[in-house]
Amino acid sequence: MTADLIRIDIDNASLPAATAEIEHERRVAIFDLVETNVFKPEGGKGGPYTLRLSSQDNRLVFDIEGPDYSHIHALSLTPLKTVIRDYGLICESYYEALKGSSPSQIESVDMGRRGLHNEGAELLQARLEGKVELDKETSRRLFTLVCALYRRG
Repeated sequence: MTADLIRIDIDNASLPAATAEIEHERRVAIFDLVETNVFKPEGGKGGPYTLRLSSQDNRLVFDIEGPDYSHIHALSLTPLKTVIRDYGLICESYYEALKGSSPSQIESVDMGRRGLHNEGAELLQARLEGKVELDKETSRRLFTLVCALYRRG
């Protein structure tokens, strides 16, 4: 698989404050996303690309730069808010279940967690349609990063 996206910068000033744990989640999500991805901006002739993420007026802003490409896309967060919130809640339930639930209970919570993660990734991919082409795994990794960006300590 290619790595069209080679760097991601975060405008921390425009996002919710991060605890050390959340900051670590953000770094891991960025590392995973940059490591392997399919990221093809519409109209771009080929990467590599850099991405700067920020938040402005309840929008997630994608500032994409490449050797032949420079464009900013702003996505409303409204369609994503519910799934981001629900995903955060089920992740908390999953971590709690790991502390003392039966394997079948953990598996049930994990199935719900993965289902919501897939739903969020598909929604994000649909919101970027016509702007940036992503494969399924890249959209999953990007959704993980978006959740880490909007998670509050």
